[in-house]
Amino acid sequence: MNVLEAIVNAQDGAAVRQVGSQVGLAPEQATSALSALVPALAARFQRNLQTHSGLQSLMSALSSGNHGQYIDDPTTLADPATVTDGNGILGHLLGSKDVSREVASRAAAQTGLGADVLKRMLPLAATLMMGAFSKQSSHVSSSTAALGGSSGGVLSMLTPLLNQNRGGSIVDNVTSMVGRVVKPS
Repeated sequence: MNVLEAIVNAQDGAAVRQVGSQVGLAPEQATSALSALVPALAARFQRNLQTHSGLQSLMSALSSGNHGQYIDDPTTLADPATVTDGNGILGHLLGSKDVSREVASRAAAQTGLGADVLKRMLPLAATLMMGAFSKQSSHVSSSTAALGGSSGGVLSMLTPLLNQNRGGSIVDNVTSMVGRVVKPS
């Protein structure tokens, strides 16, 4: 199961309904918004995982945080601390508010939803992704396996989402997504 499916299916859609209600969207609109935001964030997670420090940071966050709560109990998404947590994740992944705005703008263009709504949704999407990763990594026995693509780790949740053209390589898809999200300076 990829990370988007894990989020959308969490608690029979309760996470999607909770996020939607917080930003004023119907469940179908919230699903559409997540379908636009999650791949962009997944590309950034994938990019971070390719560095030693990014990999260590993710493993540390997964082992020390309580991110699984966002999937287990979607009502926790209404806690203001969740947005703070999500903004911290976004800061690590995206690096700047300008990039966050660009991700929201691109998602708005894809979905027809307002960029301001999608900006408010971004931290919630980030926490849900970490929640899905946390749940997935808790099902495997070692930190190496928690990341492994074939063993059901975090990479197995990212790869199907990132290999959208089914070309067998996620590199072209990640490059394309990152290129759409981050403008060259």
